Amino acid sequence: MPPLTDAVKLPFVVLVLATGTFLMGTTEFIIAGLLPEIADDLAVSVSHAGLLITAFAAGMIVGAPVMAIATLRLPRRSTLVLALTVFALGHVVAALSPSFAVVLAARVVTALATGAFWCVGAVVATTAAGPAATSRALGLLLGGMTVANVAGVPLGAWLGQVSDWRAPFWVLAALSAAAALVIGRFIPDEEQREGRSVRAEFAALRQARVWLALSAIALLLGGVLAAYTYISPLLTERAGIPVAAVPLVLTGYGVGALLGTTVGGRLGDRWPLATLITAAAASTLVLLLLVFFSTSDVATVVLVTVMGVTGFAATPVLGALVMRFAGSAPTLASALASSSSNVGIAVGSWVAGVALASPLGQAGPPLVGTVTAALTLVPLTALALMRATRSGDRAAASSPSPRGRARVG
Repeated sequence: MPPLTDAVKLPFVVLVLATGTFLMGTTEFIIAGLLPEIADDLAVSVSHAGLLITAFAAGMIVGAPVMAIATLRLPRRSTLVLALTVFALGHVVAALSPSFAVVLAARVVTALATGAFWCVGAVVATTAAGPAATSRALGLLLGGMTVANVAGVPLGAWLGQVSDWRAPFWVLAALSAAAALVIGRFIPDEEQREGRSVRAEFAALRQARVWLALSAIALLLGGVLAAYTYISPLLTERAGIPVAAVPLVLTGYGVGALLGTTVGGRLGDRWPLATLITAAAASTLVLLLLVFFSTSDVATVVLVTVMGVTGFAATPVLGALVMRFAGSAPTLASALASSSSNVGIAVGSWVAGVALASPLGQAGPPLVGTVTAALTLVPLTALALMRATRSGDRAAASSPSPRGRARVG
């Protein structure tokens, strides 16, 4: 068995694409830290301003597969540059407009650009990395979004608070324009994608394994984010952690998530199903422990950090499996993987909110997360059984005589 240090070195283009996911991860979550400032400036309530977050999530859910099909015949480099250009323009429009409706529309447009960038960028990164490093390449792309939570979002929120909420939008617009130039320089050119058809992309969705992996993405991220969405009241009201220390705990979660995507990507290229089942079981255990031990401040800090590791260790592996199962038509599958994660997050956070308002109180969201993460083991077990069956079939087919063939089932 080759050691982990012998892993194939990832090409530079994957790092370039990860800078794009960093920018897009920053813009997706930065609104949460600027809601009061945005609400005051645009003369709306804080809850109404929260629609800017909902609109972006909705744009990602619908936009990722729609943009994957709409840009199917465009060269991938052109699609990535166009997505970053639209992304930058969306931020310029939001920064200039005094109208909440216009800012809301700009958020939807930037979400569509994010969906296009992600689904095409994932294909470019995994193609450049090769089959032996697919999970690692996706782990690095997801790492860009994780670093956005650790550094981009806090820095952007700080800039918006000390100057104006529009300042981070200007910075993101400028950085996106620069990223478009860099990607235009370093992404390999290709011919127009005439060989890829919409029919072929949809044909990939007939694979049951694709839908099992997509459901596992939605369930696992939905479980982890159900707890994370309402982590602040759990930290302050249940664990008794000072409000000023909450950002430090969230930073620990972000660092854990970055570690999880890195380690999960490396292990997933060698033992994908074992990595997934271990990560899902560990996430379930961590969330369950959080239900019972979140009255202790030290235990809560440790568990939240570990939750980031276990929850995100499976994400690059699941994304790689979706694209592998889709065969020669991975673009739509990659987009649906992004949509699945957003569906899981939206539904999980909604159910967790209901649980928070119930007699369960602050223990409700991690309990919802525990049940949801545990359900991830259902599609993963089905995938493992399907793999065992296929392996048995191959062994039977290669047997030299009918008497020597193994029976399956």
